[in-house]
Amino acid sequence: MGEKILMKINLAKSAGFCFGVKRAIAIAEETSKTKRPVVMLGDIVHNEDVVRQIRASGIKKISRLACGRGKTLLVRAHGSSARTLAKALKLGYRIVDATCPMVKEIHKIACGLENSGYRIIVIGDKFHDEVRGIVGQLKSKAIVIDKPANIPLRKIKNIKKAGVVAQSTQNLDNLMAITGILRKYIPNVRFHNTICNPTKIKQNEVKIMPKANDLMIIIGSKTSANTKRIYEISKSLNKNSYWINSSGEIKKKWLKGALNIGITAGASTPETTIHKITQRIKTILPR
Repeated sequence: MGEKILMKINLAKSAGFCFGVKRAIAIAEETSKTKRPVVMLGDIVHNEDVVRQIRASGIKKISRLACGRGKTLLVRAHGSSARTLAKALKLGYRIVDATCPMVKEIHKIACGLENSGYRIIVIGDKFHDEVRGIVGQLKSKAIVIDKPANIPLRKIKNIKKAGVVAQSTQNLDNLMAITGILRKYIPNVRFHNTICNPTKIKQNEVKIMPKANDLMIIIGSKTSANTKRIYEISKSLNKNSYWINSSGEIKKKWLKGALNIGITAGASTPETTIHKITQRIKTILPR
């Protein structure tokens, strides 16, 4: 009989929570211990397991602001518009801000550029909470671009000087492609690469792992922008890349013939979810 070949699981060092998500959850849990009712406009991060955890702590999700006397409004990791915060204060809410410090830095940069006379261009997903928060800091209307094919050339041809920032979880290659086109049409482009460090680390890692593994498992919610980018990069390098959010989604046929299995996870994916999926894969693998 030949020697049995064992499969190997390779977990990315950067898999799971980033600093901003850990911080937001810690702030939420601490705030939930106060006597005041705590509410949030939307979800604290884009992950169903974390949302359930926060809901269990007693924090309620609301769709619009009402009378805020005696209540606390918890601002999510993705941030909020200046208009929303001003309205909340006017309605009597006490505000606890769990916005990621790196997102707050983008707000500061964008406002500084606008005050210096630049037309603001945000590279990101138009309807993403973080992008709405960035745009919502500005006095004038920003232009939001998600990919090179969607650049509004008629608009940008009329711009003399543009200040460009990016959603913190954008794909660097996408960012550079868009910026390159903008420079061809706008005489003065002041570009700030505001992709956050955790995203850069995750993306750099996932540019290597798919080439070194037969199979890639990317863990995270389908609502998570940063997980989507990781998956897109992985899929472009290894067709055997699968995006899941629970152990029940794993198909045994994916693992057939794979000697090395790479696993990574988005910035809002809890360690418990990663562990459950890793354990499930181990039960399927030959022993």
